[in-house]
Amino acid sequence: MNEPHDAPTIAQLVEAVREFLERDVMAATEGRVRFHTRVAVNVLKMVERELELGPDQVADHRAALERLGVGDEAALAAAIRSGALDDRRDDVLDVLRQTVRAKLEVANPGYLSPGMRRTP
Repeated sequence: MNEPHDAPTIAQLVEAVREFLERDVMAATEGRVRFHTRVAVNVLKMVERELELGPDQVADHRAALERLGVGDEAALAAAIRSGALDDRRDDVLDVLRQTVRAKLEVANPGYLSPGMRRTP
């Protein structure tokens, strides 16, 4: 539970809205409204995944950047451009792969092979 707030949690509220759109609105609409409802459902699915996976992803990403000795992605990009990490190519590629995987886990886990997914 997210104190000081009681149930329903943010995740439960998002899920309820998504389910309403999927079950009731999509079935009762067509054309443009149905398309935009489908888009809204997909956005809410992304929010649900980020609520579930996000905290661990943030911690993992920070730790990976720290291992490379950079504070954020801008610093990582600058270090790559300057050649400061040329001797750590494998480490950099590993961090970049982890970053892309985390983004896809939230945005669209269907783009990942089943063994790569860490979905809620």
